[in-house]
Formats: sequence, structure tokens, C-alpha cells
Amino acid sequence: MFPATWSRLSCKALSSRGLRTQSVLASSGPSDWGKVVSDAEKIVGYPTSFMSLRCLLSDELSNVAMYVRKLIGTRHPLLNTARGYVYDSRSNLQTRGLIVLLLSKAAGPNHAASDLLLQDMVSGIYPSQRNLAEITELIHTAFLVHRGVVDLKEWTDSDGPLKDMEFGNKMAVLSGDFLLANACTGLAQLNNTKVVELISSAIGDVVQGIYSENNSNEEDGPADCVDVAAWEERAFLSHGALLAKSCQAAMELAKHDKRSQRLAFKYGKHISLGHKLNSDLQPFVKGDAGEPASFSFSAAPVVFHRQLVGQERWRQQLQQATTLRNQLDYSKLLVSVKSEKGVSSAVDLCCYHGNRALEAIQAFPSSEARSALENIAFAITKF
Repeated sequence: MFPATWSRLSCKALSSRGLRTQSVLASSGPSDWGKVVSDAEKIVGYPTSFMSLRCLLSDELSNVAMYVRKLIGTRHPLLNTARGYVYDSRSNLQTRGLIVLLLSKAAGPNHAASDLLLQDMVSGIYPSQRNLAEITELIHTAFLVHRGVVDLKEWTDSDGPLKDMEFGNKMAVLSGDFLLANACTGLAQLNNTKVVELISSAIGDVVQGIYSENNSNEEDGPADCVDVAAWEERAFLSHGALLAKSCQAAMELAKHDKRSQRLAFKYGKHISLGHKLNSDLQPFVKGDAGEPASFSFSAAPVVFHRQLVGQERWRQQLQQATTLRNQLDYSKLLVSVKSEKGVSSAVDLCCYHGNRALEAIQAFPSSEARSALENIAFAITKF
């Protein structure tokens, strides 16, 4: 039912490749995601957490922030987005820009580049590539903010006053549009039509992916079947296209050949899909016994499980997990999903994407930047 290569892959094989990596990062333990990212930031010259600082501290956004403060005390998700942007060390919202910078440094300068361009490099990275990393982060952040728009059709009194939700929605749209406009301005200033085309198409892919996810959530109930191939396509559009095409664009800015651009694209694609799988797997592999079970029906382990057990058995499991008050007991459903091979299939697929990401960067010269990219690929397969 699933590609045979997934079942033949294991995280043990990925680990053995990671152990051959020669890097200052290796001693810190590649499975420590926060440490891997922190050490990788030192390699590219400055923390990527400050990438969007010029935009975030601008007068225009400062005025928007003053209005967003009025949402404090409400339950609007825009506040969670803002809080996560500042405090969330696990998700590392700035990792996309970091990967673009690491790939730029790993690929190095183009041998045909002029001495002037070489002099402009800082820590082995062209200024235009640093600008591209900032643009990538701005676009990603803009979509995060836009995702905070509340569907007022599903609003209830328990969610808080309606006027707060309406005001929060306006702020989410305004803030996201502002960030996206700044990203587009910076994109135009790169003066590279190929890069503009790549990033513009990535923005379109993200919009299509988010629309597909939202449309699927509205039309498909918990018992409706979701195809694994469709899940991968949606995951790439909404979570992988921006990073993959940004990595390719970074190679284009340095005038690297088509092969280097293709390998950079592959690394960005497989790292994104691996990270998405890792995120989806967290509720099924973490041991937080005190927290109530909660997960999405569009999460990869659930999608695999539903296709493995079949539509009829899935409906039976839903009925068994439904309480007398017609509410779903996620704890019971979690046990059902973990009892089959849906979780292990998702883990195998995560390891598969980690391996493919490692393969993509083997053609680049051995360096600390490449080792950091390898350790990032290793870290996404740790749970």
C-alpha cells in the first residue's frame, strides 16, 4: 500500500550516517534540536532570530503592535502566534532562514564570481543571500499571522466577545499583509527575475496548500478517507515549497549551476516534509501522561492509520471513542492509532525524508556548514 522503500529505511541507518559527520556540532548531540540550531547560527555569522528585526521595529508595525496589545485578555489566536514568535524555542520559527544561510555557505562562492563579489561576502555568504533569508522568514511569518484569522461561523459565546474576535481578525489580516508587502519589496530589490519567479511561485504554492487544507477540513468529516499521496502533496505545498524554492533561489543568487540548484531544492523539500512529519508525530510519541490527548485528523499517523485499517474499521473506532455526550475521547482514539502501524509508517517516512536530505547535500564540499545541515536532518528524525 505504501512505497516499499519506506519500510526498508530506518532511523538507525540515518544515525550511522550522522555519526560520520565531522563537526563541532557532533559533540553536542544532533538530537538536541535547540542546541543544533543555536550552534548552526554561530556558523552563519549572527542569530537568525534577529533577521526580521528591521521590519519588526519599523514605525508602521509598531503602530499595529499597539492595537494588537488591546487583544491581551482575549482568546484570539493572534496572541499565541505573537507569543510563539518570541518565546517558542522548540518550533524555532526562524529556522527556514537559517537553512538558506547554511546552504549558501556550504555551497560557497561561484568560481566564476568576480573579486568584487568575493569581497562583499560576510562569513562566506553574499549579502543578497542574507536578504533572501530575511525575505523567506518574512513570508513565513506573514502566513503564520494570517492563519490566526478566526472563522466567525464557528464562534461561540465561550470563545469570548464577538467584537474582540472581529478586531483580532482585522489585526491579523493587516499585520500579515504588512509583512508580505515588505517581503515583496525586498524581493524586487534583489534584481533577479529568476529568484522573483521562484519565490512568487512559492507564495502561490503556500496559498494553494492552505486553501486545500481548509477546504478539506470543511468538506471531510472525521470518518472520511484521506489519501496518503494527497497528504504529501498538501504538506509540500503548505510547508515545503517556500523553503525548497528559497534554497534553490540562494544558489541562483550565487550563479551556481542547475545541478547545485536542484540539490538545494531537494534538501529544502525533504527537510520540510521531515519536520512536518516530526511535528505530526509528537502527540503519538511523547510521554506527557498528565496532558489530555489532542491531535488533528489530518496528522500523518492518523492518515496512515486510516488507510491501513480501512474505512469501515476506522468508523468503528470512532464510534467506540465517542462518549455518551457525543464527544470524542481522544485518549481512546490515540490508543487505537498507536496499536496499529500508522505511527511506525510515519516514522519510517520521516527517516526516509531525512535520508534524502542527507543525500542531497553530499555533493557540497565538506565544511562546518554542511555538517550543520546534516545534523539538522538527523535531528528531525529524533522523537
